[in-house]
Amino acid sequence: MRSRRSGLSPASLLTGIATLGALLVAAPAAHAADTPLRDLASAKGKVIGTAVTGSKLTGTYGDTAGAQFNSLTPGNAMKWESVEPSRGTYNWAEADQIVAFAQAHNQQVRGHTLVWHSQNPGWLANGSWTPAQLSTLLQDHISTEVTRYKGKLAAWDVVNEPFNEDGTYRSTLWYNGLGADYIAQALTWARAADPSAKLYINDYNVEGVNAKSTALYNLVKSLKERGIPIDGVGLQVHLILGQVPATFQQNIQRFADLGVDVAITELDIRMQLPSTDAKLTQQAADYKAVLDACVAVTRCTGVTVWGFTDSDSWIPDVFTGYGAATPYDENYVPKPAYYAIATALGGTSTPPTGACSATYSVTNQWNTGFTGQVRIACSGAALSSWRVSWTYGAGQQITQAWNATCTQTGAAVSCLNASYNGTVGNGGSVTFGFNAAWSGSNPVPTVTLG
Repeated sequence: MRSRRSGLSPASLLTGIATLGALLVAAPAAHAADTPLRDLASAKGKVIGTAVTGSKLTGTYGDTAGAQFNSLTPGNAMKWESVEPSRGTYNWAEADQIVAFAQAHNQQVRGHTLVWHSQNPGWLANGSWTPAQLSTLLQDHISTEVTRYKGKLAAWDVVNEPFNEDGTYRSTLWYNGLGADYIAQALTWARAADPSAKLYINDYNVEGVNAKSTALYNLVKSLKERGIPIDGVGLQVHLILGQVPATFQQNIQRFADLGVDVAITELDIRMQLPSTDAKLTQQAADYKAVLDACVAVTRCTGVTVWGFTDSDSWIPDVFTGYGAATPYDENYVPKPAYYAIATALGGTSTPPTGACSATYSVTNQWNTGFTGQVRIACSGAALSSWRVSWTYGAGQQITQAWNATCTQTGAAVSCLNASYNGTVGNGGSVTFGFNAAWSGSNPVPTVTLG
């Protein structure tokens, strides 16, 4: 049995405590901001929305979606492939579920999408149609779906992604079969089915002034001049970190000057993984820039994020090596981007400090070494990963660690969570331990959690 160093009693176990700094964020169970985002947005006459998956609208996912957002967009549930998988046979289950959830939580619903080149059922995409047949199919589908939700939806993305990057029309089933006027026809049929819903054309890479956004601008201008019902344009705003266009607000304003509304419909800002504090800080600045531009233009109706949590994001499946694109991490912990959104909407909330702490203690000590333990605990906050660092002052050297990966360079020690214990929930804790050598003295290090 190892003997303790002479004079060291259990009452004198060495302890050091450090608190986490400003990037920690409150757990969503007790609203992340003092005022929910939806209330901040409503006070400015704006929408703050999110795309959702109907089957997930329970538990923390459902609680957060209902508490923080005043608008929902079905991520996939209203697309042609989902609602009309075989000709004339409809499946409304998930779409109805999302609409019912929104009604129960006093939220708007944005319909997405009626006419698109993608996510069409095989029977439609692979069929051989005359222009007359294709026109009938399109009119029947639009009329059936829009009529089902008449009076229940605030807006529809009627036509999605009609343009190529150079501003020419995208070659699609619809354009090839019906010509460019399929857009005007779709808008007209949607208006007839629900005169109260706002009708939009939605596209990506049209955030700044460029060839594609100018083509969209000219189309909307032409539709207005022809008396075709068009109420707004949707700018998707799928961005890469640090690339908010310099002409973003100018572009929003020029559409507004045509007499239509503008909605940011699918905002996310992806980064190359892994995420770092510096990347999260840049992401927060980018989110704030987008929100600031919308707030500054009266006819910008608001912003919808394309999924609010990284666990429900499309980015990792499509862009290899990229992710962390939404305001919440995979464990529903709000990121700096969340607080940037709140600030842009007039909120004053900031991430709480001192809500998580690391406690360093010596649990056993003998004449040549000691066993140490660090306990990480959270109250009023949560972590999805952690790093604990300290600098030894008397030449101590770690020889072994468990439940963490510890490295030591000179006197500096850094310990990262293991693959299985990075998450520390609100009210929860984790511990890791280590053995170390010492000689002469074993003073308490100052511990940093971050």
